[in-house]
Amino acid sequence: MIVRRRTALVVLLLALSIVAAAPACGSPDADRPGERPAAAPAAPPAADAPRPPATADSRPRLVVLGDSLTAGLGIDIEDAYPTLLQRRLDEAGIGLRVVNAGISGDTSAGGLSRVDLALDGDVRVMLVALGGNDALRALPVDELRRNLSRIIERAQARGVTVVLAGMEAPPNFGHDYVVAFRQVYRTLAEQFDVPLIPFLLDGVAGVERLNQSDGIHPTAEGARMIADHVWAVLQPIARDAVTRPAPAGGEAGRG
Repeated sequence: MIVRRRTALVVLLLALSIVAAAPACGSPDADRPGERPAAAPAAPPAADAPRPPATADSRPRLVVLGDSLTAGLGIDIEDAYPTLLQRRLDEAGIGLRVVNAGISGDTSAGGLSRVDLALDGDVRVMLVALGGNDALRALPVDELRRNLSRIIERAQARGVTVVLAGMEAPPNFGHDYVVAFRQVYRTLAEQFDVPLIPFLLDGVAGVERLNQSDGIHPTAEGARMIADHVWAVLQPIARDAVTRPAPAGGEAGRG
């Protein structure tokens, strides 16, 4: 069931519209394992980035492919929602390692350009949390749909389970754009038969105490709420994924 908090959402989207023309923020944690440095606002990350360094942690992976909301811009990495998801996995005894593949300023095109790198190795689940920067730049909805489709296709071709997290567009771009943007996520979830988190910031958007001073990026408390509703969808998927053999395109222990 899709739950909308219309008043809170409108407040956030108005804040987004104010910064729509501003450059995307750089990430203070661009040297985290598995990530590349933040891209310049006008260009998506390069597709030929170096591979992540090898690690002794041989657990199969759950990759979170996203932007600054995923990277934890403005808060400690320990408070970012992918880190909190790792704690929940550990507490539940689910042997997956979360890889935070969030890059500040990334659009869906940027995510597509690095999805093959993100899928390298024994990846069982990919949470796709992209589109916020597409909305800020009023990029064509067809472009968003095409990029997300290709990301999902590439993951599913390797036997990786995909979970899709939706975003919303600012209202100043017009009703038709807002509705079409929202519908992209629902259409793709049905087309590719993937679980959908309708709005990544559900319950956080527009709530002052849950957001930093920019009104866009969540505080540590806001990130905990994001982790809570993502976990509600992710938990059974992660538990099932860890019991399956490594997908055909990935090798356990690689990377």
